Amino acid sequence: MAAKPFLTDIETIRRRAREHLLRGAVTEGYGADRDAVIALLNAALATEIVCTLRYRYHHHAASGIHAKSVAAEFLEHAEEEQQHADQLAEGITQLGGRPNLSPDGLLSRSHSEYVEGEDLVQMLEEDLVAERIAIDSYREIVQYLGDRDPTTRRMMEAILAKEEEHAEDLSTLLGELGRQGEPAAEPLRRAAR
Repeated sequence: MAAKPFLTDIETIRRRAREHLLRGAVTEGYGADRDAVIALLNAALATEIVCTLRYRYHHHAASGIHAKSVAAEFLEHAEEEQQHADQLAEGITQLGGRPNLSPDGLLSRSHSEYVEGEDLVQMLEEDLVAERIAIDSYREIVQYLGDRDPTTRRMMEAILAKEEEHAEDLSTLLGELGRQGEPAAEPLRRAAR
């Protein structure tokens, strides 16, 4: 049995590479709806910005006997969310889009909400709810992209993995606070909002 030939001859690839140079990395072989992907990435970008702001607020507002260690976790998550925002903005630019960094309408573009919380437990709960929202919405983005845009899919998979790690961290912290004599968190009583 003869080996399957390369899908496209090199001369065709070379010719196509010279066409539409201003599209940058978006070549004829790009299989997704570029405008739809840019819109999804801009919504994820807004989500990451809102999460960054909420985590930074929680870092500064945390108080109580366990505040120092939890505030450090909030700061770490804030920095990682900002890295995600930067990755998303770069991905949007590579697709020929414009990252929407405008504060106008930021909350309406974001999948997650900005809820401050009244105490350390509520802050942890709100951050965990936001992470769970990001996990579900980013998983759907990954599924939507499939094989049509593997580069963006891999970026979203990496961000998704970090969001899952954040959710696990927050869940563990909530459990530890409950065992240390502070009020145990009710099972995400605000998740149903």
